[in-house]
Amino acid sequence: MKIAIVGLGLIGGSLAKAIKKNTEHSCFALDIDRAAIAGAVAQEAIDGEITVDELHSCDVVMVCLHPAQTINFIIENKSKFKKGSIVIDSCGVKAAIVNAVEKPLADEGVHFLGCHPMAGREFSGFAYSVDNLFEKASFIMTPSDELPVRIVREVSQLAYEIGFARVVTSTVEEHDRIIAFTSQLAHVVSSAYVKSPSLLKQSGFSAGSFKDMTRVAKLNENMWTELFMMNRQPLIDEIDCIIAHLTEYRDAISAEDADGLRELLKTGRELKELSNNS
Repeated sequence: MKIAIVGLGLIGGSLAKAIKKNTEHSCFALDIDRAAIAGAVAQEAIDGEITVDELHSCDVVMVCLHPAQTINFIIENKSKFKKGSIVIDSCGVKAAIVNAVEKPLADEGVHFLGCHPMAGREFSGFAYSVDNLFEKASFIMTPSDELPVRIVREVSQLAYEIGFARVVTSTVEEHDRIIAFTSQLAHVVSSAYVKSPSLLKQSGFSAGSFKDMTRVAKLNENMWTELFMMNRQPLIDEIDCIIAHLTEYRDAISAEDADGLRELLKTGRELKELSNNS
């Protein structure tokens, strides 16, 4: 199988490295960053560079760009993909992507499957890509009812070949609702948390919990703004939910209600334990 990766950032670069490490498929890449292409060739992470006009020779094209860039690239080049080929994306929001590109590609005889590799680091760019990023990760697919089952099977098999530990099938609505909680809210909370005046005084007073809470505050604000805005309502719902719960904790502490606070903490612990066992 001939695979093309569009965008050799952290995810695209790691996919390329994992494909070359774990499969027999050929892998080519397209990126405007000449350093990324040169680095990938030097590290033998790809078999070579490919141009937009050569995408027609590829069986699978993985578009690993920011959300708006993903939509724009696919729409602008919809006629350049191979008829019957598969195009997938790697964006952290699905409804906006799928709704924008699925039909235009179908009209060109190209299959589109919305995907989301559930892995990442607090760094970006090809320089931080690794061949084992996906070893313990889930690969989410959001196939539409119109997509042939064989396409879902092929992409699922490829994901396992690349090294993903689990393949999950979801609707775009379910994906965006859950990801608002498991990923997007965590980034919002971490970004808000580090805005405390105490941040610059924490040296010598911080340990694991501080590092855990602040890790994802080191984000790409351009990409995450796009993701948040494309998934506005589910994320707003999650922000409203955490504000309500934080208010409960604040009120209990303010009222010196130790019993109420203890019950809030107990409930939180029990829910965490329950989630670990599910």
